[in-house]
Amino acid sequence: MMRCCSRIRPSIRKASGCGRKPRTLGDWEYATFEEDFKQLKIKGNRMIKRHLLGTMLALVLTTAAQAADVKVVNDDAWFAEGPIWYQDKLFYVEYGRGSVDVWDGKKNDIFWKMDGCGPSAVLPTTTGEFLVTCYDNNTIGRISADGKTLPAYDKDTDDKPFSGPNDFAPDKDGGVYFTGSGKVGPLIDPSAYYIGKDGSVKKVAGDLHNANGLVLSNDGKILYLVETEDNRIIEFDVSSDHSLSNRRVFLRLDDLFPNQPHIWPDGIKMDKQGEMYIGQSPRSLDAPGKIIVVDKDAKLLRTLSVPSPSMPNFAFGPDEKMLYVMALDQIDAAPWHGKVYEVPNK
Repeated sequence: MMRCCSRIRPSIRKASGCGRKPRTLGDWEYATFEEDFKQLKIKGNRMIKRHLLGTMLALVLTTAAQAADVKVVNDDAWFAEGPIWYQDKLFYVEYGRGSVDVWDGKKNDIFWKMDGCGPSAVLPTTTGEFLVTCYDNNTIGRISADGKTLPAYDKDTDDKPFSGPNDFAPDKDGGVYFTGSGKVGPLIDPSAYYIGKDGSVKKVAGDLHNANGLVLSNDGKILYLVETEDNRIIEFDVSSDHSLSNRRVFLRLDDLFPNQPHIWPDGIKMDKQGEMYIGQSPRSLDAPGKIIVVDKDAKLLRTLSVPSPSMPNFAFGPDEKMLYVMALDQIDAAPWHGKVYEVPNK
């Protein structure tokens, strides 16, 4: 889930650069970012050819879900985010409604609701309860198995509060990593944390830039983390005590798509083959959203799309044959109408 420009809502001031007037080249729209001007001074046919070649390559690699293949699970979702498939049901949050929802294959019901939470992800734990990142009130909410509110986590072991809890990544030891996206603007103050089985919450990384989605490698030895504003994914080595070290860049999205608008990466997931799926939240309705799939070496394998411009997060269904995609059609104002899709993962 994205903040300010990265996560859109009227109560937060736009950071430097938000609201830039878009410029159009054919059917493609790109934002006039200051850094982009350095790359976009070439005029005429040469520039057009570069964009056309980039577009053709993207089309070749794209798996656009056919209308007959796509199923709408919820056609009135208000900023659906942070989903997970659990016990034959789809759990997800609606930031716009302040709720955790559950879909049983036939209907959607509200499982839990709290005004002021601003949920952005939900996760079942090994203890039988659920955790929810409360982005607005800066806590990690706790929910019982039957949907009752439990005392929340609101500080780390150094007695410091969280800032914009965003997304989760569970590990094989029964603990959970989560991101705090930090304050809006140019400050590089987001952090990453680890919740142990004993309920302790330790800060494991700082000096991040709009920390967003995160996921562990299948062997649990590497933690991947999205820095949305830097348009990249970084990685850390994971130690046996769950601390992180050896920070480095795994993928720069601008390198992957050099002739297209910024990707603005959001949620990430890892399938059983070790392929990484990357959601995105475009800042323009004219820039089509997509889920990007890369291999362990950050090589582009394919992309998936649905009939909505923004798809910040998603979850694998049973056997990973389906993707449950959280999508937005309205990205610039509350209540951020969108949909939840069931899409064949192919």
